[in-house]
Order: sequence, then C-alpha cells, then structure tokens
Amino acid sequence: DYLQGFLRGTRAALYEGKRDSITLSIPEVDAFHVGALIALYERAVGFYGSLVNVNAYHQPGVEAGKKAATRILQLQPKILSKLSDSGQTAEAIAHVIDADPEDVYHVLRHLAANDPKIEESGGEPGNKKFWRIG
Repeated sequence: DYLQGFLRGTRAALYEGKRDSITLSIPEVDAFHVGALIALYERAVGFYGSLVNVNAYHQPGVEAGKKAATRILQLQPKILSKLSDSGQTAEAIAHVIDADPEDVYHVLRHLAANDPKIEESGGEPGNKKFWRIG
C-alpha cells in the first residue's frame, strides 16, 4: 500500500508542478521484463541529463511527493468505506468522497490486485466496476 501511495503521490506532485510523467505496465513481473525497464530508464535518465547538462539523478520535489503519497494513503480507507457488493465505477466512488477519479481508480486497481475480497470487471478504465465480496 505504501508503494502504491508513493506512486500516486509522486505522479500528483509532478502534475501539480506541471511536469509530465508516464506509467508503464508490463505483462509479467519477471527478470526479463524488470531488467528491460531498468535498462530503459537507466539509459533514458543518463541520456537526458547529458542533453540538457544537468544532474539527472537529482530528485526535486521529494517532500511534495511524500505529502501527495500521504494523501493517497488517506484516500484508501475512504474508498473502502464506500465499496459495496454491487459494482461501482471509480468515478462514482470519487464523486461521493470528493476525490480525483484517477487516484480512486488506481487505488481500486491496487486493491483488486492485492485483496482477494475486492473484485473488478474487465473493460475500459471508465467503465470498469469494482466491488467487495462478502
């Protein structure tokens, strides 16, 4: 849960600072795919730094990322309190708890992947439904 919170928090901090970010998904977490991601980013970061003549490994906004991660972690219990046994979209839950729909969606995806009592339907992110079993 902390890693998910830091991911969402870092993305939020970058967005608020008007900095782009991307999220990549891999089909399997295995040595090949993780190694490919590490190699990709290692080269991209070093190359970018040399292009713009900066220390590419400097981490601005770490405190902002921590604050945003805390906000994401505080969001999880609110989401769980509104999750029912009938499917709801992330947007519907976000509306009820006054939260960002993308943050709610990613917290729900994380919960569905890690909690056997949380299920999700297939489909596009905007149509995907989440519910609690039992």
